[in-house]
Amino acid sequence: MFGYIRLEVTRILRDPGYVIMGFAMPVTMYLVFTNLGVAGDDRVWAALYMMVNMAAFGAIGSAFNNGAGIAEDRTAGWLRQLRTTPLAPVRVVAGKAATGVLMVLPAIAGACLSAALLNGVRLEVWQWISIVLLLWVGSLPFTLLGMALGYLFSGQTAAVFTIAANMTMAIVGGLWLPTEGFPSWLRVVAQWTPSFGYADLPRKVAFGETPGAGTALILTGWLVVFGILAVYGYRRAGRVR
Repeated sequence: MFGYIRLEVTRILRDPGYVIMGFAMPVTMYLVFTNLGVAGDDRVWAALYMMVNMAAFGAIGSAFNNGAGIAEDRTAGWLRQLRTTPLAPVRVVAGKAATGVLMVLPAIAGACLSAALLNGVRLEVWQWISIVLLLWVGSLPFTLLGMALGYLFSGQTAAVFTIAANMTMAIVGGLWLPTEGFPSWLRVVAQWTPSFGYADLPRKVAFGETPGAGTALILTGWLVVFGILAVYGYRRAGRVR
């Protein structure tokens, strides 16, 4: 399985779409959001707040890009080749999930380094470590969802669904705009989305607060749902000719 993970990482690093969606876009959006029309204390707050949000946005984009590649693999016959190997379906899904989790790290690092080097964000060492770990581990549900979409749909359809899911989660989950400005009903909806919980946990750490156990439970619930969906999608893809 480790050889399979190594192969998948190499393939993704050669994909221009990964570089654009997983690194260049979130870093660019972070710098735009925090340096246009924001001054004084608001700029300090925005630099820290948007650092976490854009790191989360970039990580989700990277996770979905990893999943979208599955649809291309199906078309090319790669999944059929995998089924001739000793790798069990669960190991294939686990290997692809591990690849997705690894590939979110550049997006997280890009946002954090931009904040520290260009916007002067200063945090305690334990805060930096906690933020990176929470963003890294918390990306797994989105990796599984991207995989599920890649297994369930093919070609351009999978790409459309992953882009739509990414944009919807970014907007409704408050990654682009704070949910405090949302209508009351939309704030309630946002708090149940996986993207809100994903960003809220490290955001709390960034501002010196304690992450909520309820938010962690909601994110864990989405992890289970998306994991089941990914395994189902893989098995269904094996039955569809």
